[in-house]
Amino acid sequence: MDKIIKLQTHLEAQELLGLQDAKAKLIEKEFKVKLTLRGEHLKLSGTAANIKKVSGLIEHILNIYRLGQQKTEGLDLTCLISNFKTPGRTNSPEIRENGIIRAASGKQIEPKTTGQREYVEAIKQYDIVFGIGPAGTGKTYLAMTCAVEALKKQEVRRIILTRPAIEAGESLGFLPGDMQEKILPYLRPLYDALYDMMEAERIEKYIETGIIEVAPLAYMRGRTLNDAFIILDEAQNCTAEQMKMFLTRLGFDSKAVITGDITQSDLPNGKPIGLLQAQDILSSTEGIKFVRFSGADVVRHALVQRIIEAYDKANRKD
Repeated sequence: MDKIIKLQTHLEAQELLGLQDAKAKLIEKEFKVKLTLRGEHLKLSGTAANIKKVSGLIEHILNIYRLGQQKTEGLDLTCLISNFKTPGRTNSPEIRENGIIRAASGKQIEPKTTGQREYVEAIKQYDIVFGIGPAGTGKTYLAMTCAVEALKKQEVRRIILTRPAIEAGESLGFLPGDMQEKILPYLRPLYDALYDMMEAERIEKYIETGIIEVAPLAYMRGRTLNDAFIILDEAQNCTAEQMKMFLTRLGFDSKAVITGDITQSDLPNGKPIGLLQAQDILSSTEGIKFVRFSGADVVRHALVQRIIEAYDKANRKD
């Protein structure tokens, strides 16, 4: 079967095929098709099923270019190919043509780095995703955006946000209030991200009715979490036992995103870090995706990236 896609300009052909046709060769290899450019007409040759997938991929890339993103080198073509090869996902409705995700409030949130785009794509495709990397890379924020979007589209019935309430150099006993008030500071960053994406009235209603739950990790024990989007934040502070407990809570039609920075653990010396152990044990497990961020993915103040690089350099010397 053949299909012709008409390109608007020669520049589009250059963007689509890549330097020395590198992108075209990758697409041909992955989909077992043949791409032939004649003037401004791109001919796709292959089976009907593969042509349908490739045409969807090409139109997606062209839409991004035509919407004003003048260069598409930043696109993670490998992730896009994986997305379009998956049955039933020949398009990518959650990732808009210009790479923007819309939160329920209507606010537009755009993955700004290659690592962030890979992370968002992974969350769409996998039921368990680990986002590991330094502060400021958007691990929790983007996961929260995807959770709100999934709730809006009725892909899940509730959102569960959790963190280990570890005493990071402080004692809970010295904090004022009852236990709920004592653990609130540990959960505050999750609330902050949530309020940045939804109206306060709706959040309060959802929390009251259990559609959104924000709770310390200990509250997950003994539960089975069905039809839920679950985010475990600050996972570097989970013990090995806590991590296993959390991962085995996943129920039907649920998705879990685990975020953490292994270099920032507050666990006592000698205590095994659950996030590290999970990385060692599960890295090759089918259906689980690990996305690792670097200093290049930091989107906070430019000094944050330099600080991370300086600490990394010092740690390598040790």
